Amino acid sequence: MSTEHKQLEAMNGCVHYWISRNCNPNAKCILFTHGLTANHTMFEKQVEYFKESYTVITWDVPLHGLSRPYKNFSYENTAKELKAILDNERIIKVILVGMSMGGYPSQEFAYRYPKKVDRMVMLDTTPFGLKYYSKTDLWWLKQVAPLGKWFTDHMLRESMAKSVSKTDYSYKKMKEMLNPLSKAEIIQQMDIAYGKFAKENKDVHFDFPVLLLLGDKDTTGKVKQYNKAWAKETGYPLHLIQHAAHFSNGDNPEQVNLEIEHFIQGKDSYDI
Repeated sequence: MSTEHKQLEAMNGCVHYWISRNCNPNAKCILFTHGLTANHTMFEKQVEYFKESYTVITWDVPLHGLSRPYKNFSYENTAKELKAILDNERIIKVILVGMSMGGYPSQEFAYRYPKKVDRMVMLDTTPFGLKYYSKTDLWWLKQVAPLGKWFTDHMLRESMAKSVSKTDYSYKKMKEMLNPLSKAEIIQQMDIAYGKFAKENKDVHFDFPVLLLLGDKDTTGKVKQYNKAWAKETGYPLHLIQHAAHFSNGDNPEQVNLEIEHFIQGKDSYDI
């Protein structure tokens, strides 16, 4: 199954995406959205696994990867870009998988276009919802970018790659994705992504199935605490990915892939 690289000329910039279209016209579509300072290659182990049975789309979120430069970044605009991609490919319904920051465009899309979502997997991300975040939480989000400026370029990349990974693969992949970015671009992405989340966060409700996946060694911010609160508030199942940090789909792709596949098939669990 070959992967085709495409691009859409949007009002605010050119958006790049990759599609592996399954020859079965009834095959479901999975759309993967990557995390902050990353790009579509973050899901290479998922694309390889799922493309034989599903149509698979990955993309470079605006301001990231090849989707740079991009003006007027917002999660509302990322949701609109996602819809444009699906419309361009004539895809009626989609399974969303959002990793870390990628959970925000996914949730925004699901909020705006709920009838286009079959189900959603939230991977090491945090919820939309005003109840989850204190004023202190939101204040700290705004400090991430300013704190990053105190690091040297080398230290910033090293600390980011090490903090999200438990395996050599994830560490090297994160370094690889950071490599094309200047320190200034990394800081800009942090500043805009976290700043926009604080402004665009809202209470949401989803009627389709949602699965929460979390690396059991994820120590990024308060991601673990937020996921526990999210699962308690909504009743969404929360499954821990074994021996995995924040980049859990790189640290333990075998379990993540099985979790996603069994969720799509409507199975509650599986034997690891």
